Amino acid sequence: MNYWTDLSITYASQRSYLDDLFRVYPTVPEGIRDVDNSLWNEIETAFNGKNDIVLLKKLLKLKLFPIKDSYIAYLRRDKHALEHNPATVSRICGRLYEMGLSEIFKKSSEAKETNRQIGPLFKRWIESGVLGVPILQERDFVLNNSNAILRGSDNQLADFAKRHLCYTRNKGLDFIGRFNGKYVIGESKFLTDFGGHQNAQFNDAIELLKLEAVAAMKIAILDGVLYIGGKSKMHNFLKTCPSGYNILSALVLREFLYQL
Repeated sequence: MNYWTDLSITYASQRSYLDDLFRVYPTVPEGIRDVDNSLWNEIETAFNGKNDIVLLKKLLKLKLFPIKDSYIAYLRRDKHALEHNPATVSRICGRLYEMGLSEIFKKSSEAKETNRQIGPLFKRWIESGVLGVPILQERDFVLNNSNAILRGSDNQLADFAKRHLCYTRNKGLDFIGRFNGKYVIGESKFLTDFGGHQNAQFNDAIELLKLEAVAAMKIAILDGVLYIGGKSKMHNFLKTCPSGYNILSALVLREFLYQL
C-alpha cells in the first residue's frame, strides 16, 4: 500500500479525524434562502387568481423551484415553452395548487443541501494559507521556481496543466503546486457515503492517477468513508492499488508536499 494512503487510514482510525477534517470541509447547512418580497407578492396574486402562466413565470425566477420535476430546467431555459405546452403547465400547476402557498414558500426557501456546498471548500482551505507557501496568479507562478500554489478556477488550473505539464483530460483540477522544484497536480473529493454518485466521484479522482506522460506528480486528495476498514469497493481499492498511486487525506497533504 502507498505510504501516504496507509498514513491517511491510520489518521482516520486513531486520531480526531472528523474533528480535524471539519477545518477543511466545514459543511454547516446554510440558512434559508431569501425570497424577494415583491416577487413573492406577485406569486401570491397569480396563485390566488389561478393564473397558471404567470404563476410559473414568477416561480421560475426563484433560485429554488418548490417542486422537483424533470421539466423545470427546460422551462427555465426556453421562455416560450410555457405558452406552447399547456398540458405540462396544467400538470405542474395542479401540484402547486395542491401544495398551497405556505408549502410553496417553505420549499422555495429551503437551505442548500450540504453536499452541494462541498465543492469550493477545499480551495478555500488552501487559500487560507494552511500550507505555508504563497498562492500566486499564473504570471507570478511561472516567474520563479520557489515553492508556491497556483491560484485559479478548476478550468484555469487544467488549462495551465495542458500548456505546461502535458495534462490531457478535459476535466478541471483542484490543485497545482510546486514544491522543491517538483510540480504536483491533484483532485480533491470529500466522499460522504458509499455507492452511486460517491463511487463515481472516487473513480473520477482515480482516473487522474492513471494518466501517463504527465510532467507532474499526480495526487488524489480524498477524505471520508473510503478510509473506513471493511468490504467497501473504495477501501478494497486502497489496499490493492499500485503503490505509486498517491491517494491521501487533505490532513496529511502538507507533510506529503514538504517531503518531495
